[in-house]
Amino acid sequence: MSRPEQFAKLLSGTKPIISVGAHNGLSAKLVEEAGFDTVWAGGLEISTAMCVPDANILSMAENLAVVRNITESVKIPVIVDSDNGYGNAINVMRMIEQYESVGVAGVCIEDNVFPKRNSFYVGVKRELEPINEFVGKLRAARKAKSSDQFAIIARTEALIAGMGLDEALNRATAYSEAGADMILVHSKAKDASEVKAFSEIWKGSTPLVSVPTTYSGASVKDLYALGYKMIIFANIAIRTSIMSMANSFSALKSSERLMQLEDSMVPLGRLFDIVGLDVLKTNEQMFLSTNDQKRTAVILAAGFDKRMMPLVHQLPKCMLQVKGKPILERQIELLKNSGISDIVIVRGYMGDKIRYPNIRYYENASFANTHMVSSLFSAENEMDDEFVMIYSDILFDQSVLEKLLKAQGDICVVVDHAWRERPRETGIPSEKTLDLVTTSKQFDRSRFLDLDEENHVLTMAKGIDRKLAHGEFIGMAKFSKKGAQVTKEVYHEVLEKYKDKPFHESSSIQMASFPDLIQELIARGIEVRSVDIFKGWMEVDDLYDYGMASARTDSV
Repeated sequence: MSRPEQFAKLLSGTKPIISVGAHNGLSAKLVEEAGFDTVWAGGLEISTAMCVPDANILSMAENLAVVRNITESVKIPVIVDSDNGYGNAINVMRMIEQYESVGVAGVCIEDNVFPKRNSFYVGVKRELEPINEFVGKLRAARKAKSSDQFAIIARTEALIAGMGLDEALNRATAYSEAGADMILVHSKAKDASEVKAFSEIWKGSTPLVSVPTTYSGASVKDLYALGYKMIIFANIAIRTSIMSMANSFSALKSSERLMQLEDSMVPLGRLFDIVGLDVLKTNEQMFLSTNDQKRTAVILAAGFDKRMMPLVHQLPKCMLQVKGKPILERQIELLKNSGISDIVIVRGYMGDKIRYPNIRYYENASFANTHMVSSLFSAENEMDDEFVMIYSDILFDQSVLEKLLKAQGDICVVVDHAWRERPRETGIPSEKTLDLVTTSKQFDRSRFLDLDEENHVLTMAKGIDRKLAHGEFIGMAKFSKKGAQVTKEVYHEVLEKYKDKPFHESSSIQMASFPDLIQELIARGIEVRSVDIFKGWMEVDDLYDYGMASARTDSV
């Protein structure tokens, strides 16, 4: 059943039609979810959402784009407030064709002259079109529509303009005779007395419409009893939204902490449900290529490293070039070469300098007072399925990434067992902190690594005695869907507990490094797989590293 047919069925029914205003697809979806009969695409709502006065400032094309979004978001009938038809009768014909083409159930046309002024604006001159001219618009609208069920609602502003009941009656009668399907009698009285008086003298068979914006005490039952078939609660969505947003922003400004707003925000899951994320995922599984396993890569690129000054004075470290190409761009290319095109970057310091197409971005605005774990969980929305995590300041061979992707296990981290074999000219300065690892199996050059041999991380920390360490974590990890879920659960358990006290080697959970998180998982008995390598990577940790990376002619 088409939407004009749905509305015609409502119109012929024995119950009042309740319509609620919306200004975009989201607000329309919520109107539908709440169980109302129709959506009112209101001029005041849409104009306000565009931050312009309701005075014919928006063109028909601009309004049409919003209405299309609304009709695509809901299945219930949509009635469009088309102001005065955007011009004369010829403009009205074009307007009808356009709105009908996007699937609306009907339009409402008012008898204000162009440019109109919102009915509730105070201190503006109000003029109405001559009756015969507006009748011409209605007849033109009827001729232009292709569906007999497409509704044309004629709205008279006679009471708004202070012209009295007789003028309102004369206009309503003429509009009804011209073929209007409904008559909207607008009033700005503080109670329902004007619309009650009109309904008592109305003898026509054309159903009446009421918009109780100012006479808010009148209920649907009250107005239906007076003879009003359709009741429109206009501009509710935009006005309540403005109040909610203003209060939220004020509270955030005072507290500068998102936690302050948690009770007044819907969970992200609710947001995802509204927009149909489950449908998206189903369609992806059904229709997207499954030759390669779908993975997301999350690159952590938020931090500022003073050791790289002055090179990072106006550029984040990951955007420094190595042999003519930024470090980050090299990582992106390797990921895409391995079949990972779904890439997410967490930005922070000089984040506006990181801009690549077809990549999603998350911001760690508190990068100066947080560390790797906080950056990772800035992109928590991307941690529902398998994902790869990469530090943005490392260079690595394709083979290292491929080995990580092939590794089995819910949580896998790449460990370099050749960390002691760095070139003599580089060495490992004693003051340089490393993310050291002990593993269940040990490897050296006398024993080749077996790709299928299972090895596990026992400890990961900067404070491990270098003599006892078996390897170094290089800043790459992989989480299965299950591993991601477990990691999120653990993180949220410790988030409040360690907010203001030490968490493993860090001063708080906010300042936690990735090894801190891994060590917490291990302490809870959660298995962490070691993906073992010998070389094939390097970290650009300071100016010396950067010089070495730029000078090298071999692979990393």
